[in-house]
Amino acid sequence: MIPVNVTSAMANHLWQSTLFAAVAALLALALHNNHARTRYWIWLSASVKFLVPFSLLSAVGGQIGSLTGWLSASRAARTDLAAVVKQVGQPFPQQPLVAAMATAIVPRHTHLLPAILFAVWACGCLAVALIWWRRWRRVRAAMCAGSPLEIGAGIPVLSSPALLEPGVFGIFRPVLLLPEGITDHLAPAHLKAILAHELCHVRRRDNLMAAIHMMVEAIFWFHPLVWWVGARLVEERERACDEEVVRLGGQPEIYAESILKTCQFYLESPLACMSGIAGSDLKKRIVRIMTGRVSNSLSFGRKLLLIAAGTIAIAGPIVIGLTNPPPSRAQSAPAAGTPHVTFDVTSIKPERGGMQFFRIGMDAGRFTATNATLKTLIQIAYRVKDSQISGAPGWTESEHYNIEAKLDDPPADPQRKGSPDDQNVQLLLMLQSMLADRFKLAIHHETKDLPIYALVVAKNGPKMHESPATPDDDAPNREITPNDPPPPHTIRMNGRGELNVNGENMDMFADLLSRQLGLLIVNKTGLKSNYDFTLKWTPDEGHGLMPGNPPGDAAPPAEASGPSIYTALQEQLGLKLESQKGPVDTIVIDRVEKPSAN
Repeated sequence: MIPVNVTSAMANHLWQSTLFAAVAALLALALHNNHARTRYWIWLSASVKFLVPFSLLSAVGGQIGSLTGWLSASRAARTDLAAVVKQVGQPFPQQPLVAAMATAIVPRHTHLLPAILFAVWACGCLAVALIWWRRWRRVRAAMCAGSPLEIGAGIPVLSSPALLEPGVFGIFRPVLLLPEGITDHLAPAHLKAILAHELCHVRRRDNLMAAIHMMVEAIFWFHPLVWWVGARLVEERERACDEEVVRLGGQPEIYAESILKTCQFYLESPLACMSGIAGSDLKKRIVRIMTGRVSNSLSFGRKLLLIAAGTIAIAGPIVIGLTNPPPSRAQSAPAAGTPHVTFDVTSIKPERGGMQFFRIGMDAGRFTATNATLKTLIQIAYRVKDSQISGAPGWTESEHYNIEAKLDDPPADPQRKGSPDDQNVQLLLMLQSMLADRFKLAIHHETKDLPIYALVVAKNGPKMHESPATPDDDAPNREITPNDPPPPHTIRMNGRGELNVNGENMDMFADLLSRQLGLLIVNKTGLKSNYDFTLKWTPDEGHGLMPGNPPGDAAPPAEASGPSIYTALQEQLGLKLESQKGPVDTIVIDRVEKPSAN
């Protein structure tokens, strides 16, 4: 399967190449009175752009930006410039790597679409290549049937019985292929003009350039702009050679007559990379040659225009890289319009009291964690499950911490200006920054096919009780003891096989089941309310403990005759787990360190 990020990168590349070709068309139009060779190189650059993704230059800019800090430019200036440049150059954003798990799961029936699209592209590419190969064989056969002809052209000349127009065949060792008996149809002056035209193609290495565009046409056969650019290349190539022949002293009347006589007796060359005499629009060529229209040299202003266009084409991607240097630690780009901020004050202390519960509190500008493991914090910060994390050392699950992080003045913080969703995203980004700064956490992302369980409603419907409506708890966080009554929204483990839930939703319950079973579980129940319930089961020894649960020897033993968690879900809650498998975004821990307490 093609990852979403690869698909968006391909879409961005096609968009950038299309935009580049549009700019090339405007430049060619602005220079329509100048030499054809200038316009030819403009169109050729548009063709080559399809083979060169701007992401390569962006990567260079990113490395420069990460090493130099982009000449100490302000963060705001870099952010504003990045937004403008990326909006134009990369309109198809990549899937956020901290996206919710529901968006990371692709249904089975969609797996065939990328394969079908790839098969269609491969068939088209193969068809175009096959057409070129058959035409190449035709020209190759004509050359093999030819005999040497000494006419002092400066390159090997072959006389072939094939009824092809005169043309240069070959890229690195070009051979001039002339049709047999051409001297009987053309006067010496006409033949001299044709030789001058073909030698101009050799000096310009037009066959090599045409072969490059043939490769572009084979790869991007589905893009109509590629074929249009190819027609412009042939037109400007022949016009450039016409201008060169006349400039070198060829008489326009004789030269035009030689072209007409050649087209009268011989067929056009079948290969675009075989430079002949009859390419492009014949009528327009003859009119230009006979009218003696002189092309102007580039003025100083037009030279500046070309230099500026080339500089922007190269500097633009580098600017994107400068404004978006590669992350060296765990970080993620905030949503558009949401400023990236960090906590002003962070306190991290090891928890050594053997608490049997844990608590996470998140409010605008504040994050608290009681008796939480680092692995739990990573799951919260990146919205992933335990099975989506690899490379974590053992202490990230065994050592617990009490954390309090906050902003000095939350109400004045720009985080308050966004929607609730933007505020949540911003808080998670602040948590990621805290993990990077205090735990030295560095990660990278990988897409893997993992087992997935969907939490759904069983046949007879849910058996849980909805929680009574309660006002939001805006009171300051305080330490909770095991003897306190449960708050309105709590989940408690009483031993390893009993779970008490008060006022929690199914998303939170699915997360806890994921940690208990060590599997990726996604809420597909469609239930939107908060619920109160108790779940009792006999835990499998292979399943881990939920975060905050005491070690196994401190927990009361479960009833050996009780139901499994799968049976308990269905019998006690009216829910069940359905097995699936699909591509899931995972994170790999490259580096992590224990924090210093403060």
